[in-house]
Amino acid sequence: MDQKRICLFVIAMFLASGSDAMSRQQLKNSGKMLKKNCMNKIGVTEDQIGSIDKGKFIEDRKVMCYIACIYELTNVIKNNKLNYEASIKQIDLMYPPDVKESAKAAVEKCKDVQKKYKDICEASFYAAKCMYEFKPEDFIFA
Repeated sequence: MDQKRICLFVIAMFLASGSDAMSRQQLKNSGKMLKKNCMNKIGVTEDQIGSIDKGKFIEDRKVMCYIACIYELTNVIKNNKLNYEASIKQIDLMYPPDVKESAKAAVEKCKDVQKKYKDICEASFYAAKCMYEFKPEDFIFA
């Protein structure tokens, strides 16, 4: 399944739930297909990426590109850069109400991290790590 179809499938699953936001578990469940797709595309293992949401960021090129792949599939990368407005839009659309403000604040705090890096894999990795460190208990990742 190509990236556009995967994203549309995840959005369709969300809309079928009839809610104005997903629960944490629904968000994690919808991320499973994204995770599987990116794991296969990048060639990473569960051991390498399975605990990113718990703060385990292994500084490895494949892990970095896995994070970028997830961000690409969720449409927060535009023109090979992390896009602040798209990130906020996805949070508004998908995140549970109890973490929306925290997630937006994390994106705001970390939006300029990417300026330190030349490629989207590194930029995505360090931006995700920054967002985790902002408020670990509210960090959600596929």
